[in-house]
Amino acid sequence: MKQQSVEEVKIPKIDVKSFKINKFLKNNYPALVIFLVVVGGWELICTLLNVATYILPKPSDIFLAAQENWSNLVKSTSKTVFTSIIGFVISIVIGISVAVLLSLSRVIERAVYFYAIILQTIPVVAVAPIIVIWMGAGSSAIVAIVFLISFFPILSNTLIGLNSTDKNLKNLFFLYNTSHLQTIMYLRIPAALPFILAGLKISASLAVVGAIVGEYVAGIGGGSGGLGYSITIAASRLQTPYLFACGIAAAVLGITFYLIINAISNRLLKSWHESATDH
Repeated sequence: MKQQSVEEVKIPKIDVKSFKINKFLKNNYPALVIFLVVVGGWELICTLLNVATYILPKPSDIFLAAQENWSNLVKSTSKTVFTSIIGFVISIVIGISVAVLLSLSRVIERAVYFYAIILQTIPVVAVAPIIVIWMGAGSSAIVAIVFLISFFPILSNTLIGLNSTDKNLKNLFFLYNTSHLQTIMYLRIPAALPFILAGLKISASLAVVGAIVGEYVAGIGGGSGGLGYSITIAASRLQTPYLFACGIAAAVLGITFYLIINAISNRLLKSWHESATDH
């Protein structure tokens, strides 16, 4: 039997894009099925019952409203994204830094952490007008509100992670005469990384909520024009389909923030932590 030469042997090509799409559908088809059932049922029920658009619009009405006001929706979303990211980044830097400082001393932790809890229990809606009075209406007040609502989950989770470091490993570092800074950098922060990333996942979605709450209070006076401002205007004019479109855009924005942090978490923890390994 004649053998084929090396040049004649064809290696089958793998379509990476189709492989990724098939993997995505395989992992998420239950959620996609539920989504299609809910949207289809919503459209069908509103059509059969002839529900007024200003009370409950159909998904098709929401889509048309988003299409008609697409430029305004994109501008509002981009402004909300900007304030959310700025406030979220500030909360990451300050939250992790304060958690590291508190972990160095039990006395400081007991003195300061209690007030951080009190600050978290105050409703943001009640604090937002005060922040607007202090900082003026506009983006700076919105960023401050985003920071306020995103700060505590990062602080709390990071502090728990730093205090949960294995005592045997800390004793090992002590035997090697490592400094407090080296122990923090090379032991406690890496060990606390799963807790830190869990806090970031919580705060990522809360950042969008804080931005919209801030825009309700500060956006109208300051003319920032974010999603919160658009929702307020649409509600006052009974533009219910566009109101739903803005709400869905806010939800998609929060989910996107969460998925980005989740992807970073999986990338950092996949090789060594059980929470990110494939089962």
